[in-house]
Amino acid sequence: MTQKTAKELLEGAYALGSAKDNVDYYADFAAVYDEGFASDLGYQSPRMIAEYLAEVGSDAMQIADIGCGTGLIADHLPGHQIDGYDISPEMIEVAREKGLYREFYCADLTGDLSALPDDYDALISAGTFTMGHLDAGHLLGLLALLKHNAWVAVTISQAHFDKAGFGDALNAALKNGLITKPEFREFSIYQKAGHDHSSDKGWLTRFQKA
Repeated sequence: MTQKTAKELLEGAYALGSAKDNVDYYADFAAVYDEGFASDLGYQSPRMIAEYLAEVGSDAMQIADIGCGTGLIADHLPGHQIDGYDISPEMIEVAREKGLYREFYCADLTGDLSALPDDYDALISAGTFTMGHLDAGHLLGLLALLKHNAWVAVTISQAHFDKAGFGDALNAALKNGLITKPEFREFSIYQKAGHDHSSDKGWLTRFQKA
């Protein structure tokens, strides 16, 4: 699959709006996600966020992987019990075949979370807090899945960070005692050069539920 096709897949993902849009789009995207997108563009967010969590996390954690997609993060977190959350059943099926997850939840994470587990030691996500996907309010809502002092380690695209008000939302959560002071580290979302998004940057974002 060409880089042009990979770029078209990315542009399509950025343009999504509703939960239904995501379900419909990723039904077709799932089969080519790993090679036609992640490999072609040098997508390195999954590895980067796994390493970011490993700097502070403990061994054998129970982890919620938000927007798990085809399971690219789990490759980099051996020894943990990881549950995958995604709105796309097709993406989940690709991840399930890899045998790296304990359980899967096909869920719209913009809605009611009360029926989901609430005892995770950590929450991770790569590529879900970006245009057309989840925003700052959804990120803070996901704290309901976590134990006290659990870690959150997610990627947030820089363009989405400002547009969706992540800075203000995280500052308010800190002020209200919901989270510890967030740490940010800039990173390049794509490792390979020569495509229109090769210079895109994101924030590795890390804090604890307080």
